[in-house]
Amino acid sequence: MTLLRRLLLPLVAALFLAGALPPSAAMAQQDALIPTAVPPASPDEPPPGFRLSPNQAERITDRLAEIRDLREEHPKMEAVVLIPTYRGVYGHWYEVVYADGEELLADIFMNGRTGKVEQVWTGPQAATPLARGEEPSVGRSMNKPYIWLPFAVLFLLPFIDPRRPFRLLHLDLLMLLGFGLSQIFFNRGEVEISVPLVYPFLLYLLGRLLYAGFRPRASKEPLIPYARLSWLVVGLVALVVFRVVLNAVDSGVIDVGFASVVGADRIMHGEELYVFNEIHGDTYGPINYLAYIPFELVFPSDGTWGSVPAAHAAAITFDLLVIIGLTLLGTRLRPGTEGRKLGIALAFAWAAYPFTLLALQSNTNDALVAALLVGALLALRSPPGRGVLLGLAAAAKFAPAALVPLLATGTGDEPRRTAWPRFAVAFAGIVALAIFMYLPPGGLREFWDATLGFQLGRSSPFSPWGLEPSLQPLQEILKVAAIGLAGALAFVPRRRDLRQVAALAGAVTIAVQLPATHWFYFYLVWIAPLALVGCMGAYSTAPVAARAGRMD
Repeated sequence: MTLLRRLLLPLVAALFLAGALPPSAAMAQQDALIPTAVPPASPDEPPPGFRLSPNQAERITDRLAEIRDLREEHPKMEAVVLIPTYRGVYGHWYEVVYADGEELLADIFMNGRTGKVEQVWTGPQAATPLARGEEPSVGRSMNKPYIWLPFAVLFLLPFIDPRRPFRLLHLDLLMLLGFGLSQIFFNRGEVEISVPLVYPFLLYLLGRLLYAGFRPRASKEPLIPYARLSWLVVGLVALVVFRVVLNAVDSGVIDVGFASVVGADRIMHGEELYVFNEIHGDTYGPINYLAYIPFELVFPSDGTWGSVPAAHAAAITFDLLVIIGLTLLGTRLRPGTEGRKLGIALAFAWAAYPFTLLALQSNTNDALVAALLVGALLALRSPPGRGVLLGLAAAAKFAPAALVPLLATGTGDEPRRTAWPRFAVAFAGIVALAIFMYLPPGGLREFWDATLGFQLGRSSPFSPWGLEPSLQPLQEILKVAAIGLAGALAFVPRRRDLRQVAALAGAVTIAVQLPATHWFYFYLVWIAPLALVGCMGAYSTAPVAARAGRMD
């Protein structure tokens, strides 16, 4: 069985198996899984376990200086008192939310027994808990310097050549790590600083990958100056074991992984996939939810956010698939021992890169996209093969569809008149099949509103465009530029090898992310394998003696 079939069959089998599963009217687990903030039964009486009534709680928060200041600017601002059951201790917390129409202005948490105001959030942090620098599920211990910094050192160490301190690869790796500067301020809840710090590094990588794609120059410098292959193999195994163990003992599940499990559960029980819910978790494509079905079957959730073993198992599996895929990709880039060493180096870099571990520690679904993109590169010689794998990626999280023009042409070795139709049939077929099998009653319009329409229309403080709406003209220019770049890569360069395709795919992925209203560090997982191939693929992995012999 070919590699393509081994990657493809489980997802296709899940697609048809899920479509044949019978409905279960008794199943309502999704409703139990969704975190809620419920209104108290009476505004004047304390709920069970509380000592303060909702009205008393509101009078306390009305006296806060932050609320008085907001009321001067928003005289029509109104308050709603809720019980946030998602905080885990029912009967203890009040959440007082202040809003002016649809604009959320303040989010306050109060002890329902003592009346002590514990947290007051205004500005971008009011409507977006993730911007508060306190989200416990995002990375967990990966945010600690004693873990982040050693991983950064391991990411750099095998590839550092002290005799050539200014070589380009050093700068590439440092730029990939540079997002950590933004992460420092994000962890403090200072999004006004963390957000702008992202874009210099994205722009560098965009330019670097375009250069690698259009000017593919081989380097005589060694990729791994001193480390032996055996050291990298041992290091890779140790990193993989550490990542899996750390995920098992100290990781959280954010809404991304949680919603993916909920969607898989709904499909398994014949329920409608695209429905309104409190966290709008149905915003992804059907393939994302289908990919979680095997894990939900083996590790069924118990109905609470605190226990979602299927999300852990899925995140670990997707991460391992990327590592395996990068190892194999090295053998496609180079023949023999050089290819095996390059593959190990790529896999090692992925495993040591702090931001791939950040996503793993948050148990997101982003490594699924990375695995499918790496699979599409492995299948680059086959237009239908790469079409199916890109179709699976696009029907999971949509953004990979921007790679259609690039991968339709592939390396350019096969004439476009034959390559494009074969690719198009495979890509369109898998996307159409996935969508129409789970189309909601409202048809494509409802599907659009729940997925891409929601994603494109939502606000977010995690981009310059979300923080400062006056920048919208620049955002529109970047959108047009991204579309133009993606379309142009169907034609230029006329001939390209696997490394060039990977680099250009990374450039398009970054170009699509630049004007996105919502951007987060997890999206680096989509970029990382493409950037690693594009940057590292230029360097020799042959033994020093062999290189010296060729250069004489």
